[in-house]
Amino acid sequence: MSLSLLFPLGLLALAALVVPLLIHLARRHHYAPLDFAALRWLRAKAQPRQRIRFDEWPLLLVRLLLLTVLALLLAQPLLHGAATPTAPWVVVTPGLTPPSVDDGSEGRWLAPGFPSLEQPAPTGPQPLASLLRELDQAMPAGAALTVYVPDPMPGLDGERARLSRLVDWRSVRHPLPAVAAFSDAPLLRVAGTADDAQTQRVLEAVQRAWNGQPLSAVMAGDEAPATGQVGVWLDNAALPATWQTWVQNGGSVLVTAAAAAPGDGVPVLRDASGNVAMTRHALGRGQVLRFGQRLSPATLPILREADFPRRLLDLLQPVPVPQVASAVTQQPLTGAAPPAAQPLDLSFWLLALVVLLFAVERWMATSIRRGRPA
Repeated sequence: MSLSLLFPLGLLALAALVVPLLIHLARRHHYAPLDFAALRWLRAKAQPRQRIRFDEWPLLLVRLLLLTVLALLLAQPLLHGAATPTAPWVVVTPGLTPPSVDDGSEGRWLAPGFPSLEQPAPTGPQPLASLLRELDQAMPAGAALTVYVPDPMPGLDGERARLSRLVDWRSVRHPLPAVAAFSDAPLLRVAGTADDAQTQRVLEAVQRAWNGQPLSAVMAGDEAPATGQVGVWLDNAALPATWQTWVQNGGSVLVTAAAAAPGDGVPVLRDASGNVAMTRHALGRGQVLRFGQRLSPATLPILREADFPRRLLDLLQPVPVPQVASAVTQQPLTGAAPPAAQPLDLSFWLLALVVLLFAVERWMATSIRRGRPA
């Protein structure tokens, strides 16, 4: 074991040790000379040299020790290598009925801060996979871990949890609360004049492939699409100001002319031959997706590919990462780095010692057995 200090400058408080020393020196007993008749004719002899002497040295030692402990408390000492308790942990997902926890085990909720099971269960959705990784690093190394999770298990992220210890994984059948389903495929709102009927047939086919609905009527004027819709601008002119504002606020628009696409685009869709079929142009929080050619299978071969509607929809509405899965498939893997050994903070014990020494010092200083008050 070794000792370290978080704030070594706190040891400068040891300079206060001179205070009780000076007090005890200043308050020594002084003896006044007294003339005695029978000795007045004796020849005076040299006075003996005085020696430094501390009265009530036990009280002085207690006061010095009290100041020393206070200085150590200010320096915030940590003890490395001390044995840490390895009591087993039982962790329960909020929403489940907590089991009875044996004496000596740590019962916690699987929630931020890992509150005790004696506290009310936290509410709201919890990132369970992320919390498991945090818990593994917060627990003492070698402590056994039992986890109760609902089946199906929510709160997942992009990777299965990997911990540094084996887990007693216990799934409890528990229906999930109703959650909002993924939004349906959007409606296309067409504005402008198509070059030919082929463009209308392509857009009609895409709309029916998405949700089986017919293509909406062509919008008149410069009116921007509604929230949640995808605009289709077929004119060769630049986007009107109303459309640009709508895109900057998060909208998406499909265009076929370079004049309607601001700046240089990034290729986001290629056909089977590797040719660029669509580029993305960022505009505020939204995007302008420009087809490289006229909407015709003869000029844009990607339109013949069966997965084109799905790929286009993924650009407009990226598929979210699944956050719910069977609890059996989410049992944590092993092999993660073990948690770093946590040093023991001695502040609590030093504070208790300060209180004890102060009580002893006051008792000694005011004891009725002393001939005079300190």
